[in-house]
Amino acid sequence: MSYQSSTVARVVDQVNRTYFLPAIQRPYVWQPDQIVALFDSLLKGFPISSFLFWDIDPQRRSDWEIYRFVEHYRVGETENTPVEPDGREVVLVLDGQQRLTSLLLGLRGTLSVRPKYKRRHDPDSWSRQRLYIDLLQDPDAEDEEEDGGERGVTYGLRFAEVEPPSGGGRLWMKVGRILDCVGDDAYDRLREEILDRLPQTATRADERLVGRTFDRLYRAIWKDEVVAYYTEKHQSYDRVVEIFIRANDGGLKLAKSDLLMSMITAKWGGASARQEIFELVEHLNRGLSAKNDIDKDFVLKSCLVLCDLDQRYRAGNFNAANLARIEKDWTRIKVSLEATLRLVNCFGIDAHTLTSVNALLPIAYWLHKADAGGLDGSTPFETRNAGKIHRWLVGSLLNGVFGGNSDSTIGRARAILQAERGPDADFPVRPLVRGLASRGRVAGFDEAAIDALLDATYGRRTCFLALSLLYDAHAWGVTPHHVDHIIPRALANRKALMAKNLSETEIVRILEAVDRVGNLQILPARENLEKSDLPFSTWIQTRDEAFLERHLIPADSNLWDVRALPDFVRARERLVRARVRALDLSVTDAGLAVAYPEGFRGNA
Repeated sequence: MSYQSSTVARVVDQVNRTYFLPAIQRPYVWQPDQIVALFDSLLKGFPISSFLFWDIDPQRRSDWEIYRFVEHYRVGETENTPVEPDGREVVLVLDGQQRLTSLLLGLRGTLSVRPKYKRRHDPDSWSRQRLYIDLLQDPDAEDEEEDGGERGVTYGLRFAEVEPPSGGGRLWMKVGRILDCVGDDAYDRLREEILDRLPQTATRADERLVGRTFDRLYRAIWKDEVVAYYTEKHQSYDRVVEIFIRANDGGLKLAKSDLLMSMITAKWGGASARQEIFELVEHLNRGLSAKNDIDKDFVLKSCLVLCDLDQRYRAGNFNAANLARIEKDWTRIKVSLEATLRLVNCFGIDAHTLTSVNALLPIAYWLHKADAGGLDGSTPFETRNAGKIHRWLVGSLLNGVFGGNSDSTIGRARAILQAERGPDADFPVRPLVRGLASRGRVAGFDEAAIDALLDATYGRRTCFLALSLLYDAHAWGVTPHHVDHIIPRALANRKALMAKNLSETEIVRILEAVDRVGNLQILPARENLEKSDLPFSTWIQTRDEAFLERHLIPADSNLWDVRALPDFVRARERLVRARVRALDLSVTDAGLAVAYPEGFRGNA
């Protein structure tokens, strides 16, 4: 079948009446300046690319979940609502959703924006705007102040909460009013109304410019058949998915989850899989104590792992039998994923420090199978296993155990967890470290790994992870905390050091040491603010006797002077090295070292 063409007005009139979206489509993502650029292209007669539609047979309408185009868009918060297909002619838009939604918003909808720092959930924080055009702005004029910006926009288009004031060389009209021109009489009336709004001081050139821009807008929406589209009639879903993938290959890449979502939605019996997964992702990212960065792909892969299915993230693993199994266990899957994120957030690990989301899967699997909840209580079992999971997760993240293609690592970790299951069985740190190390994925620490840990510097994502291994406590997410310089950085900058008449060699050595792990500690935020830039020798006098031991700080006060900082860092790194060697994550050339330090307390 060949391509057909239509006008913008006819196509927009069918949006949410005949034209809908399949679950396969991603949400609307365009920004306001992209919408403006699209209308500028229409007014200039530029092509806006072709569209791909899928005409659904009436007897197949109920096989697919369909969604409305968004007409009132909150920037960054779009989620399309489902539509019942009964009694409707259904044509699904496979390619062109972003452009068609933009046309709809500019002509018949609204766009709401929220100023930075305003509360997202406060209705008063949002400004609901419509698209307007300044009919007196000459798109062909050479004006340094109207250079069109990065997108080359030269027509006077802008979103505004109310119609901008006309006068002073401006004449504004809401773009959507052009849809009222359903016939010649309506066109003539609106045109005359607009021209009558010109001030008496307007010139004939002004009248011609207004009339020309108005006529250009009218032709772009009502007369020019600029919407070229191909309509697929074949009812095979696999064929349509293949067409969809190829049609979108040159544009904004789709996540695999966007393609799988339609398969799941079509086959999931009870609830809407799309809505359930979107809501869970939003809750995990925004509804917990810390900000996370979990996506739909992670949730879908978690379903495979937690349900003991083939963990490889491919379409064939989301067949009807597997989806029925996932749906049956969906409520528990949600609980386990939330418990996992709550637990790691309690460790102080969040979107900034979680360098691999796949490292969460063995934790989620163990919590899911052990029905252990979130380990947020104070029983020996909970505190012991929270500590074990913390150390294992940090070791895995620091050593990149789940980097690259980690499907086999995930499968191996799950097999180990299955083998170690039993009544009241603890999280199997040592079997995991040993088993993954045999596959070349070392979650523990040999001397080379400890060297890499000590090389983590202030400001890097791995810095907090490395420091958190040094403490018996692991609930850094419960109260605000800071990564703090033990010897204050304010005393170790070049200006302060030069004032001490140190040589350039000494200054360079101090500057190289100041941001190393050996000069860093984790402090509660309040305590760190109180400390400020006090010299350590002064501030330590206000701390308890166990402070030095707790933070692995050398007791030799001669090392606390900023001039001795390189020696201080070397001495503390020796203590850090001993601490990490003593954990149940340590490895040696001969195998796994599992000895604990004498008097070690807490989460062994």
